[in-house]
Amino acid sequence: MKTLFLALALFALACNIECKHWALIIAGSNGWYNYRHQADVCHAYQILHKNGIPDENIVVMMYDDIANNRQNPTPGKVINKPDGPDVYEGVPKDYTGEDVTPENFLNVLQGKSSAMNGIGSGKVIASGPDDNVFVYFADHGAPDIIAFPTSELHSKDLQEAITNMDKNNQYKQMVFYIEACESGSMFNRHKLATNINVFATTAANGAESSYACYFDKARETYLGDVYSIKWLENSDTADFSSETLSKQFKVVKEETNTSHVMEFGDLTMGDLVLGLFQGENNNNGMVLNTTKVTPPVPITDAVPSPDVALWILYHKLMDHTKSPEERQHLLREMEHEQETRFRIRSTFHKVVEKLVWNPSKQKEIIKTPAALKEHVCYKAAVTKFRQSCYDYNKYEHALRHIYILANLCDAGFQTETVTNAIEKICSVAH
Repeated sequence: MKTLFLALALFALACNIECKHWALIIAGSNGWYNYRHQADVCHAYQILHKNGIPDENIVVMMYDDIANNRQNPTPGKVINKPDGPDVYEGVPKDYTGEDVTPENFLNVLQGKSSAMNGIGSGKVIASGPDDNVFVYFADHGAPDIIAFPTSELHSKDLQEAITNMDKNNQYKQMVFYIEACESGSMFNRHKLATNINVFATTAANGAESSYACYFDKARETYLGDVYSIKWLENSDTADFSSETLSKQFKVVKEETNTSHVMEFGDLTMGDLVLGLFQGENNNNGMVLNTTKVTPPVPITDAVPSPDVALWILYHKLMDHTKSPEERQHLLREMEHEQETRFRIRSTFHKVVEKLVWNPSKQKEIIKTPAALKEHVCYKAAVTKFRQSCYDYNKYEHALRHIYILANLCDAGFQTETVTNAIEKICSVAH
């Protein structure tokens, strides 16, 4: 055992001398009801910062409309759990607002500084063959996509970026943590290669929701996501010189009883210590800066991410300080939310009905989980539906039915045929 710890210590020391730590952390949503994603990312920054990764090696992408939002009862502060510390202070605002896009994310990740010239801070992951890279993403997702404020990142594009980085020797080892519904689909259908030193974990498998948690009465929104909270609070107190990626994965998997936490890629990397990716300036779990770490809070209110909007309205309705008029308004909002969900589902079904005449085939396309094969068609269909029908960031429930577009593409319909059907259905619906 002593020999093992000595080997780990020597390995960590070697990295301190020869390699750099790089981190890219992204919240892909905006809007107050999505508060939790930016709170998760701000908390992640505090962990990386306190453990010695310099700000010049941490790139933060987030819309930044939460801390100073008019609904925030503590202007300029963001918390990630009930009565928790401010996690917003000091967070670099590298790319905010409309700069938070999949294209910018991929350029930053691949170190394409010329592509980022004049955009945000211009910072990129300028890693080399001896460097370790940590990537954390929090937002909504659907089969083979994770969402950004105005568009989506497709799994095929992410895989191509990772492959290019491997070919260009842009990292020694790289780790992905992804918080999103159906986030396992970003890796499981493409079998993240096991020989390119990339390890990934996701909040859910490829066909289920991730979960929000920590509803806050004062803010009337959820403060965190279960998977994210579990790894963040574990990292708050972990000894980075001995706790491994595998140990953190097992802790998060065991404590996340709402969805199936998954792992992909080179699983042998699980033996590597957290310090190689989240910072090595950690003295046996002791906090090395003024960021306050408070004990974990039991999670008793987890809800599926797609149902967050309804649950927020429900919590507001249960607040007996609300006036009868306010409660009546909330009931109307809940009714409107349900009606919107019905219209969204109906729109997808109408697209199917326009293209497929056989009722049994219609049912098959609507009921079968996606097993995406036709990526070009699917990408175009997803974009067309967002542009012509429902914006996924505003109508997150639409992401729950995106799999239908994958099934239409895989059924043999041409890209133009699918996109034309979407446009025609939505031009009438709207």
